[in-house]
Order: sequence, then structure tokens, then C-alpha cells
Amino acid sequence: MLTAGAVGAGFVALQAMPEAAAATGGVTGYATQNGGTTGGAGGAVVKATTGTAIHQALCGRASDTTPITIQVEGTITVGNTAKVSGSCNTAAGVIELKQISNVTIIGVGGGAIFDQIGIHIREAKNIIIQNVTVRNVKKSGSPTSNGGDAIGMESGVSNVWVDHNTLYASGGEDEGYDSLIDMKAGTKYVTVSYNTLRNSGRGGLIGSSDSDTGNGPVTFHHNIYENIDSRTPLLRAATAHIYNNYYLGLTKSGINPRDGGKAKVDNNYFKNSADVLGTFYTDLMGSWQVSGNIFDNVTWSAPGTENHPAGPNVTSTTTISVPYSYSLDPAGCVPSVLASTAGAGKGLQVSNGSCTPTSPTAGPTTSSPRPTSASPTPSRTAGPTPTQGGGPNLSIGAGADGSSKGSGTSYGNVIDGNLSTYWSPSGTTGSISVKWSAATSISRITIREASGAAGRIGSYRVLNADTGAVLASGSGAGTVSFTKTSLKKVTFEITGASGTPQIAEFETYA
Repeated sequence: MLTAGAVGAGFVALQAMPEAAAATGGVTGYATQNGGTTGGAGGAVVKATTGTAIHQALCGRASDTTPITIQVEGTITVGNTAKVSGSCNTAAGVIELKQISNVTIIGVGGGAIFDQIGIHIREAKNIIIQNVTVRNVKKSGSPTSNGGDAIGMESGVSNVWVDHNTLYASGGEDEGYDSLIDMKAGTKYVTVSYNTLRNSGRGGLIGSSDSDTGNGPVTFHHNIYENIDSRTPLLRAATAHIYNNYYLGLTKSGINPRDGGKAKVDNNYFKNSADVLGTFYTDLMGSWQVSGNIFDNVTWSAPGTENHPAGPNVTSTTTISVPYSYSLDPAGCVPSVLASTAGAGKGLQVSNGSCTPTSPTAGPTTSSPRPTSASPTPSRTAGPTPTQGGGPNLSIGAGADGSSKGSGTSYGNVIDGNLSTYWSPSGTTGSISVKWSAATSISRITIREASGAAGRIGSYRVLNADTGAVLASGSGAGTVSFTKTSLKKVTFEITGASGTPQIAEFETYA
């Protein structure tokens, strides 16, 4: 039995609270097969603010199969993640879910960021990873973690649900990064849903080599893949159902079934990308079944000995049946509905199958259940609902100005509570500010991009415009948390972008 006094700093034991468990009712796809995926449902709920505390929670259970939900808030790093000895098998410098089962890890409160530290699932089953950000995990340089994978699964893993997470790197292999989600060595019955994956050389693979053929099946649905070179995913001898995903800026190749791999590709939206489907870099062919997809400014290379693009006239080469029910959104609305639902901090919203974001019928609260614990580490997650974290949006009724504005846009559009209006800079960079007549204390902002413009914002800074101090910096739209600051004006400065940004709302919260 876990008690607060029995564990170390950064760990708090809570009473079992059904509303704090993962939204297991929302899982679909192959993770529903083979007995289903429920994670830590029905077990104790604990909170952790360090990687060591996560390991303590895993090792402090009555057994390695005792259900547990670990609510994570703050920033997890290599430096605060130590090996914990005992009944379970952990390792320093990586979140290790090894030889265990029945675990949910979910971000709560101000958000959970795994900064340069990967999540390694090995010889484990019935695992849920939900509502967290994992960023800049390296296989070379310093620090290194998890072989450079944001989330890696290997060696007899089954029934995993990876849902509503934000995964990104800052480059490819030359910059020290590997993959965002890898599955190998007997990983089966996985669903990857409502995630945002961006800025990486490799999205992910199923099967690490042409001899690693015992993986899958896997479902990928309602994910955003943006600014990725290839592997979205790479399928070696595995079967994948891939539907309602948004692919933007794939530079080399996309869905790549090979060595007998099969992909059922339904109602996806591909935009500004190259060779989004086919067998590439090998003569060991895969196959695909396609329906309802949109190819928007997609280019196709010429066929060759080791280059087998599915287009430009994309037709099915196989037939695949799936054993579960699912709802398909029309491909045309996929970019807009995923802008509101995919990634961490979105309130675990999902599509209702008719292009409308909907709150889950059962799932976690995105605020923590008020245990007594140390203050959370300032953190950043991507794009929550306006009410996340509680309290009013202080931008409503405030003023706004900025460095520039594009034709037909207005500064006031970011403080009107209307997602259909927006401000754009006159170019790809610029700044937008919210201001008050009297000093106002804030600790968090949310930048919400307009429908159809998701993912354009690159690097940014958040400034105290009264003093010029930098409150936070990072990349991508979403929620940014920082030390509570009293000011009259806060500025969101866009210093890099992949196109002209469109900010629908600049929300501020105490």
C-alpha cells in the first residue's frame, strides 16, 4: 500500500480517484484487441514531479502487475531521473517501464514535459501514455537517453495506447536525434492516437530490420505529422491501420510498408509533401489499401529498383480487414479538427466522427487533485482548451497591439474569444501583445492557431513587455507556463515560422 511517507521527494500518494484515471473508454484500434488496454484503471492514483518519483511509484506497488495511474506535472529530466532498486527494474536517465504491466502515465495540471529524456517500454503490457510532451531526446551528444527515441517499445511489449501527446525533436540524425515512436522486437496491439509529431528526421518504425518481423498490428489515427523527413511510419512485415491523420511537410517519404508490410490508409490528409505512400529504399515490397484520402500538393518521384511510390495515381494493392469498429471523419476536415484535438494539453478532446471536437465521456481531469506537494516546475505543453487549469481567460476585456499585422487581420482578434478571427504578422515573424491598464499577475499563456494554420509557428519568446525580460522560449503553439509575474503587458514574439502564422486567440491566465 502506498503512503506519502513511504516515498521520496517529488512523489505524493493520493486516494484512488476515478476521475483522475486515463480515458480508457476512448481507446479504439488494435489496442482494444488481445484483452484490451486499460492501463492503471482501478488502481491507486499517485502524483510525481520527477523521473525518480515515477520510478518510485512503479517500484512501490504491491507487485509489478498492481494497477497504478501516475499523474505527472512539471519537467522530467535526465538529472532528476535516477534508478530505483527493488521489485521493479528501472534505469537512470530514462523513464523505464520494464517487466511490468497495468500502468498509466498521464500529464496533469500545468503540464508534463519530458525534456531530453525518453520513455522506454520493454517486456511490458497494458500501458497508457497520455497528455505529455516529450522533446529533444538524443542518441548522441549530451545528454543521451533511450537511444534517441521519444517513446520506444521493444521485447515482448503488448497492448499500449499512446494518446494525446506532443513529441518533437530539433532535427534529424545529424543533430543527434533518432525517432519519435519506435516499435520492435515483438511489439503488438498498439494504438497511437491524437498525437502531434514534428521536427524530426524520423517519425517512427515498426520493425527495426528486415528480420524483425514479429511486430504489429498497430493503429494510427488522428495524429499530426509535421516537418518530418520519413517513416510516418516505416512498416516492416507489420500491418497498420492508418486513418484520419494529417501529414504536412514530409520531405522524403511517408507511409512506407515494406518486406511484406501492409497499410490500410483511410481518409488522411496529405499536404505539401513528397512520396507520402509506397515502398521506398528497398526492393522488398509492401502493399496498401487506400480510400478517401486527400493529396494536396503532393509530389511523386519516378519509380526505380528501390523506389516504388504509390502515386501519382494511387490505387489499392491489397485488401485488409480490421477486427474493431471505428468512426471516420471526412478527410477534408482533418486539418481543422486535429488543430483542436491532437497533442498534449487539449483537454483530451476527440473528434465525434463528424468533424466536431468533443470532450471524452470518461477521462482524467487536466488539473491535479490538489495534493500537498512542491510547486510544479515551469513547463510547456501544446494547445489546451480555454478553461484548462481553471480560472478566467484574462485576455477577454484587455487590450492588444503588435509589431505588424497582415492585410485583413486585427490585433483585437486575439482577445475576442472567437476562433474564426485571427491576427497575422505582415511576414512570417512578428509580435502580438495583450495589455491591461493596471498590473495583472499571470503565470500561463495559451496561443491558439486558426483552423488551417496549425503548426506554422516555429520558435518564439514570451516577454514581459514592461521590462523586456524573457519569461519563456520554445517552439510551436500551445500553452506556456512560467513563474507568476505581475505586469501590464505581455508579448508573444514569433522568431521563426514555416509560413504566415495565424493566431486566433492569445489567452492569459493567473
